[in-house]
Amino acid sequence: MKVIRKADELRAWGANERAAGRTIGFVPTMGALHEGHLSLVSTARRANDLVAVSVFVNPTQFNNPDDLRTYPRTEEADLEKLRAAGVDVAFVPTVEEMYPEPDTRQFDLGPVASVMEGKMRPGHFNGVAQVVSRLFDMVGPTRAYFGEKDFQQIAVIRKMVELEGGFNGLEIVDVPIKREADGLAMSSRNVRLTPEMRAKAPEIHRALAAAVDYARNHSVEQTTAYVVDRINAIEGLETEYFQIVDGPTCLPVNEWSESRQPVGCVTVYAGDVRLIDNIKFTTPTPQC
Repeated sequence: MKVIRKADELRAWGANERAAGRTIGFVPTMGALHEGHLSLVSTARRANDLVAVSVFVNPTQFNNPDDLRTYPRTEEADLEKLRAAGVDVAFVPTVEEMYPEPDTRQFDLGPVASVMEGKMRPGHFNGVAQVVSRLFDMVGPTRAYFGEKDFQQIAVIRKMVELEGGFNGLEIVDVPIKREADGLAMSSRNVRLTPEMRAKAPEIHRALAAAVDYARNHSVEQTTAYVVDRINAIEGLETEYFQIVDGPTCLPVNEWSESRQPVGCVTVYAGDVRLIDNIKFTTPTPQC
């Protein structure tokens, strides 16, 4: 595996491989890698000639300085995992390499970026668009892979690609959530959970899974209250929001009939650790 730390070197690598007719699968990450990230690598490996992974904690997408400061950084362990997974190139830049000048671009991402995470974390998705667009420009990938745990982020990135002109036909591929045996969505933040909160955090997914059955005979409003009440009943867990949205647009739905692909998205504080998860309300479509 080749480790690249300079943007110009990464651009040259991508250009040479594309000129040779090889396809590149790209997995952007912020490091602290786990099996969820490696499932993205595995998916990319099966569909492309080469796989590149970036490891970069992007400061422009953090609106909370403490969150940026405490975000786990495990570069050496990350590189070992990527080698074992058969990655061809790991891009591990510094902040100065990614942003030699401040990135002042403002993306008109529309409603998809203004709800849920966009509402709770002002500027977050603009920062995501800044860094991901830079990475796409450097790598020139054929396909880019993202986990569905960050459901809204995928919709935002698709919008950004549309705004920026498609990056030469780049395909955005979403990969199902990877979960621990007890149902907790894998996340780099999970390492910050206390033992007590780690034992309670799987209740988030259990509430979402139960809501799929509950929704078959209840309204959107009732289902929303059901999830929030069930999670908040557990000491130490506090729901920041739970919203049922239309999958393609991430816009809220008030009636089941308003969406053919409703998705329930939740953010929960487990102690002081902020966790996100989601679940699809699959067929048969709830009727109420």
